[in-house]
Amino acid sequence: MHEPLHPANWKAAKGYANGVAAQGRMVFVAGQIGWNADQVFETDDFVEQVEQALRNVAAVIAEAGGGPEHVVRLTWYVTDKQVYLERLAEVGAVYRSVMGRNFPAMTLVEVAGLLESRALVEIEATAVVDPR
Repeated sequence: MHEPLHPANWKAAKGYANGVAAQGRMVFVAGQIGWNADQVFETDDFVEQVEQALRNVAAVIAEAGGGPEHVVRLTWYVTDKQVYLERLAEVGAVYRSVMGRNFPAMTLVEVAGLLESRALVEIEATAVVDPR
């Protein structure tokens, strides 16, 4: 179980939380990119890579007995923030299709490149899963 944290006098955050308080088993997910379980890219489309990266995050959390609703923090690394901004509505749709209506504390950083040259996005996560 987690609780979004938002100072009362701050403007409302949209699509993320400014902070999250949680209690349970912490799960740290390394940066996930838009390739499949066989480490093969099926697309060079930004939004499709976002969807696959989020599915990869969810798969790792599932190994700890959790789901997307347990994510309390996401850090996104993108190679082109303009593409992210231009396709934000599509990104939001695939985000909700994988993660539901869970809006964790989130940071997005534009980077010059990622280790895998075809990767357009890398997403790392922290989840807090109910104690077993």
